[in-house]
Amino acid sequence: MTIDRIAENKDGTANDLPEFPLTRECPFQQPSGYAELRDRGPVTEVRLAGGRTAWAVTGHAEARKLLADPAMSSDHHRPNFPLAEPAMAALKNKDIGLLVGALVRTDPPEHTTQRRMLIPSFTVRRCAALRPNIQRIVDARLAAMLAQGPPADLVSAFALPVASGTICELLGVPYEDHDFFEEQARRRFAPGQVVDAFTALADYLERLIQGKEKSPGDGLLDELVVEQVLPGRLARAELVRYAMSLLLAGHDTSANMIALSVLALLEHPEQLAALREDPALFPGAIEELLRYLSIIGSLARVATKDIEVGGRRIRAGDGVLIAGGAVNHDPSQFHSPQELNVHRSARNHVAFGYGVHQCIGQNLARVEMETALRTLFARIPTLRLAVPADEVPMNQGLFFGIGELRVTW
Repeated sequence: MTIDRIAENKDGTANDLPEFPLTRECPFQQPSGYAELRDRGPVTEVRLAGGRTAWAVTGHAEARKLLADPAMSSDHHRPNFPLAEPAMAALKNKDIGLLVGALVRTDPPEHTTQRRMLIPSFTVRRCAALRPNIQRIVDARLAAMLAQGPPADLVSAFALPVASGTICELLGVPYEDHDFFEEQARRRFAPGQVVDAFTALADYLERLIQGKEKSPGDGLLDELVVEQVLPGRLARAELVRYAMSLLLAGHDTSANMIALSVLALLEHPEQLAALREDPALFPGAIEELLRYLSIIGSLARVATKDIEVGGRRIRAGDGVLIAGGAVNHDPSQFHSPQELNVHRSARNHVAFGYGVHQCIGQNLARVEMETALRTLFARIPTLRLAVPADEVPMNQGLFFGIGELRVTW
């Protein structure tokens, strides 16, 4: 049985709808408001900022069905595309176009062409080959943190520089510029600074790519300059957008996941003890941490034709938001989902999305997280929080994270 949408007011806003997106009350727990959304069904209408409505998806099966449906568009220039996060809405309203056409915001066949160009650099084998380089970066950051002595901020001393070093090395971005990237990352979370931060990054990448056209190196951007830009197959502006997407995704998500994973494991000592007793559990534990923490707030789509799912009729033109944290905590898919369990088989999570837009950097993220966490806990067995977990500052936004994590040993 299909349920039609609930009655709307004359101004187009809906009556008595829950607001979306939701905020977290705890760094390593999903918003408590997801329970209300789930009680309304796996697909339910919500109210966005400004009164617009969209469909929020909390069911695991329904999310995977929609993410795999070619009728769900990622093109945010389509009317009624649901930009739930204020930062993304600011970018669209300013029409600076920095992320337009960059992987996650395009549909096939354009998206297929883009992905085919980049995917060889992110295969399981290629990312595994980077493990020694990632290990070198992790070792260097740990050595510096230990030399400085406790207490330390694990975010600035370890998580951020590991993430910056890894993505910079992959792309061929000079690591000495990592302070600049980290500053722009902070500015993107500050009120009124998101557009300026993205503009500064785009200007930097434009100059960097111009330099690579004259003297290519051996990073991914250099390969694309030689194989795509110089022969005239790809415009420099397009490569700037690809570089922006890869740099931000590789920097923000990895840094946040490393820091949050450390916090979660320190707050669940029995799970950390299991990993120390049997390090072979680490690959599966990474999947569980990705599921449990689910740092991406929602995946946005707009329907291009009518779709029936979860007892609802999503009409052409309706906005859809896949609530990743809710989907990854769906009790019909994961037993006791609110519990962190490193023995769990959680590979079917949607932390990297699903379908044609599944995260291109997921293999790199897995290697980076495993190397960072395995080395950190082996090298500093007495690592512990220097402040109560409920005092850890949180960054709400497109990527959930923590601004600081004070630790000692």
